Amino acid sequence: MTDQMTPKDPVERLAALRHEFGEHGGVNMSIEASTTFTVMEAGTMPEIFQGQLGPDDGGCYLYGRHFNPTVYVLGRQLAAMEGAQAGYCTGSGLGAISSALLGLLNQGDHVVASDTLYGGTWAMLAEFFPQKCGITTTFVDVNDSEAVAAACTDRTKVIYCESLSNPTLRVTNIPELAKVAHAYGAQLMVDNTFTPLAMTPLEHGADVVVHSLTKFVNGASDFIAGAVCGTTEFIGSLMDLHVGPLMILGPTMDPQVAHSISLRVPHLPIRMIEHARRAKLFADRLDQAGVKVGYPGLSTHPDYELFKTIGRSEYGFGGLLTIDAGSRERAEALMDDLQNTEGFGFMAVSLGYFDTLMSCSASSTSSELTDEALRQAGISPGLLRMSIGFTGSAEQRWSQLERALNRVGLL
Repeated sequence: MTDQMTPKDPVERLAALRHEFGEHGGVNMSIEASTTFTVMEAGTMPEIFQGQLGPDDGGCYLYGRHFNPTVYVLGRQLAAMEGAQAGYCTGSGLGAISSALLGLLNQGDHVVASDTLYGGTWAMLAEFFPQKCGITTTFVDVNDSEAVAAACTDRTKVIYCESLSNPTLRVTNIPELAKVAHAYGAQLMVDNTFTPLAMTPLEHGADVVVHSLTKFVNGASDFIAGAVCGTTEFIGSLMDLHVGPLMILGPTMDPQVAHSISLRVPHLPIRMIEHARRAKLFADRLDQAGVKVGYPGLSTHPDYELFKTIGRSEYGFGGLLTIDAGSRERAEALMDDLQNTEGFGFMAVSLGYFDTLMSCSASSTSSELTDEALRQAGISPGLLRMSIGFTGSAEQRWSQLERALNRVGLL
């Protein structure tokens, strides 16, 4: 498909790509469960191992850790959604993030990263990479262009951020950040886990997009998975037999997992619209009631206009909101009431599930951060993150939330 024919809307791109048949003509793609693949002519094996003959170049697939046809197709679907040339999927979100970063970084290189990140990503950049790889990171407010520029050095190769920060729900000014990154010869990598479809970072200047597919894309909290999207050259480099992180480190996705997730991608737009609709409804009512709520779809949110500018309005403002309960004890009391008295949702980490998931971020998914890093990120002890589900009726769920807030003294 030529650039002129490529649809701009991610759902239209997915529809244009998805019209493929299974091995025996089925409407769904087949599951390729083989770990290794038959070479038809012995003389071509050296070229296949040298990367000169792949399945698209007259050769064949090599080995399941390298490329698997089923995983490859899911990667193409995610690439279409993000407007990327190529994509490939991994066994976890952190597997995708670490592999993509190591594909761009070498020993002695430097990263400038958002000071508000998922705890596992923060630990990787702040502790694991310096100790194990000799790669250092400076954490800054990525929406402060001057601070980002001041943090860059001649060894800065990557600027890293989340499209919507975890858990504070601040929107990253991706176009502005891309300008700074490219001015310093760095690549902009964006974790778009929180806002699939609602944002497409590559269209605003990002170079690489990563996802934890475990969350909204999969939607059922039953598979751990990740994805990397970027240029064909970059994805190919991750599969290099000598230094490709996806090939050498082996964060391989199982083809049956890839097949299951691929069946959920077509209804991702429907799910994201409803997640966002309910989150917006609850956020509006909480705000009107005087509860300290954070949601980028509120006109009072500091990044409301930015989200409207770089987001896609048809998919809303995302399915997460925060409530600052004032203390860890009150946040835990609210979660306990919502789960064990009202049946509103579950006290569990992760997000993007069809039921509501709740966690107190400072003592769970952000617990890897130091006290100073938590303070710098604006993650207070009582900050409660909610991934709003769509089971039950909206009015039923609101009544449950309202009663629980009253009982713990937040209403």
